[in-house]
Amino acid sequence: MQIEEAQKVVDNWIQSVGVRYFNELTNTAILMEEVGELARIMARLYGEQSFKASEAGLEHKESLADEMADVLFVLICLANQTGVDLTKALEKNLIKKTVRDKERHQENEKLK
Repeated sequence: MQIEEAQKVVDNWIQSVGVRYFNELTNTAILMEEVGELARIMARLYGEQSFKASEAGLEHKESLADEMADVLFVLICLANQTGVDLTKALEKNLIKKTVRDKERHQENEKLK
């Protein structure tokens, strides 16, 4: 699925199942909540924290994918309701990062 299509699919879902978009501030708070849930799993899978005993046997990689999808869904909602074309925004952002960071990353001893 292309980003443009994802924006349309999410918008159709909101209109048919979700009734309407939450307001932008509510969606921003929801985005922060979802990012926190993603961070929690990342800290346990790749960081130094451990899962609780009650979480034993759960498929944590599946949870990781689900939380990433939650973050993406809410981000797409915010883009839709604020009129941001995420394809164009990402393309522009990659150009900015390439111009700004290419030499910096190439010369960074920590990345070699």
